[in-house]
Amino acid sequence: MRVAIYCRLSEEDRNKQNESDDSSSIQNQKTMLLQYSVAQGWDVFNIYSDDDYTGSDRNRPEFQRLLHDAEQHKFDIVLCKTQSRFTRELELVEKYIHGLFPIWGIRFVSIVDNADTANRGNKKSRQINGLVNEWYLEDMSENIRSVLTSRRQNGFHIGAFALYGYKKDPDQKGHLIIDEEAAAIVREVFTLFSQGHGKTAIARMLNDRGVPNPTEYKRLHGLRYQQPKQKNSTLWKYFAIADMLENEIYIGNMVQGKYGSVSYKSKQNKPRPKEQWYRVEGTHEPIIDRELWDRVQSLIAQRAKPFGGGSIGLFARKVRCANCGCTMRSSKNRGRHYLQCSSRHVAKDACIGSFISVEKLEQIVLAELNRLSAEYLDKDELERNIQFCDDLQAQKQRLYQALDVYRKKIDEYAKGVRELYLDKVKGVITERDYVDISRHFSAERERLGCLAENCRQQISELDARIEIGDNRKAIVEQYANLDHLTREMVEALIDYIVVDKRIPGTSDVPVEIHWNF
Repeated sequence: MRVAIYCRLSEEDRNKQNESDDSSSIQNQKTMLLQYSVAQGWDVFNIYSDDDYTGSDRNRPEFQRLLHDAEQHKFDIVLCKTQSRFTRELELVEKYIHGLFPIWGIRFVSIVDNADTANRGNKKSRQINGLVNEWYLEDMSENIRSVLTSRRQNGFHIGAFALYGYKKDPDQKGHLIIDEEAAAIVREVFTLFSQGHGKTAIARMLNDRGVPNPTEYKRLHGLRYQQPKQKNSTLWKYFAIADMLENEIYIGNMVQGKYGSVSYKSKQNKPRPKEQWYRVEGTHEPIIDRELWDRVQSLIAQRAKPFGGGSIGLFARKVRCANCGCTMRSSKNRGRHYLQCSSRHVAKDACIGSFISVEKLEQIVLAELNRLSAEYLDKDELERNIQFCDDLQAQKQRLYQALDVYRKKIDEYAKGVRELYLDKVKGVITERDYVDISRHFSAERERLGCLAENCRQQISELDARIEIGDNRKAIVEQYANLDHLTREMVEALIDYIVVDKRIPGTSDVPVEIHWNF
C-alpha cells in the first residue's frame, strides 16, 4: 500500500533557523507518521507539508498538491496526525474524506483521533470531529474579531502595513511613529495641491525626480508591503495622490475597518459603509497640520464636480487602458469630453497613453449594439437559437445533478439525526452532545433544502427561457436602433471596455467591449 503523509502547522514557527527549514512540530509529525507507516508495512509515496497555514485555508499549496495526486490515484492512503491537520471544515470532511476519497479509492487515516475510512463504524465519530473542528474555527474567528474590534475602537493600529509616511513603533504595539523621509514627501504633496497643482501633475513631478512610490519605498527600505498587481508599479499614479490627500491618518486620526471579511471561511474582503468605520482622533503625531488639511479638503470639494452638467460621466469607471490596465479618466478640452489613461501623464514612459473621445467611443458602442440587435433579432437565425437552447439544456443537466446531490445529503442528515437519537438512548453520547449535533444537522438540512429549492427555481426559469428562445434577444430588443446612450444603459449593458492606442496613420482606435449579457 502506498501512503501519502500530510503534515500541517498553523502557528508561527519560532524554532526555525531560516524560513526554508521545517519547524520542530512539523518534524515531530513527520517522525510519528513515518514510524506508523513502517509499523503498518506501508510504502511512503510522498510527504506533503504545509507550515504556517490554518486548517480553514483551502489554498494551502501542499494540500492542493495532495488532492491533485489523490485524484490521479498516485497513492492508496492519506495519513495525518489528526483529522484537523487535514482540515477543520466539516464541509471538506464530507467532500473529500467521505465523498471523493472513496470514489478515488483513497483511504484516510489519522492516528491520534483514530479516524479510518476503512472502518465504517467510526464515520459518526469523524463527523463529530469535523463538527467540533468547525465550531473551533467559528469560535476562534469570533474571538479574534472581538479582540481586533476592541483594539480598533481604542485607536490601536492593527494593520499589517503602516501607512506611507509612518512606521510601526518598535516600543509600543499598535502605535505609529513618523517616518521622516517619507513624511517629507507627504507634506510636499499636500503643499503642492494647496498651491493649485493637480493630482496628475504632482505624480509627474515626483516621477520626474525619481521619487519611489509608497510600495517601492517600502520595498527599498525592507519594510512590509503589498505586492502590486499593475504594470509600472514603481511610479506614482493619480489615485495614489488622491487617496493620500483624503486620508485622515495624516492628521493624527486612526481610521480603520474600511473593508471587512465576507466570512471566517474566506479571505475575501468587501468595502464597508463609512458609518461602520472605526475612527479615533488624536492617536498619533500628525504629519499634516489642521490648517493645511482643511485648505486641501476645501479644494477637493470644489474640484469634485462631475462633468456633463451635474451628471456622472457616461463611461465613468467602465473603460480601461489596454496596456497598463488602469482605469481611464475623463477630461475636457474645447467643449469636448475625452477619456485618457490615468498613467499617461505621470511619467514619460509610464504607458503608451490610450486616448479616445467620449463621442467616438459612444458611436463605436452604438454601432456594435445595433449590429448585435440586427443579428440576434433576425428570425431566420434558427441555428444560433438552437445552439443557445443546447447550452441551456446543459445548464439544466448540471442543475439536476446538483439537485440530486442535495437530496442525497438531506437524506443522510435525516438518517444521521435518527442514528444520533439511538446513540443517545444507548448512552453512547450525552444529551448535550445530542442536542448540539442534531441542531447542526437540522440546520444543514434546512440549508441544503434552500439550495435544492433554488435549483428547482433555476430549472423552471431555464425551461421558460428555452420555450421563448434566446433571452439575449429580449435584452437587446429594448435597445435596438439607438442613436445615443445613457448612463443607465451603460450600467445595464456593459461590464467594462478596453481601449488601445490609435493605429498609426489612421483614426481607428481598437476597442474591446465586454458585455453584461
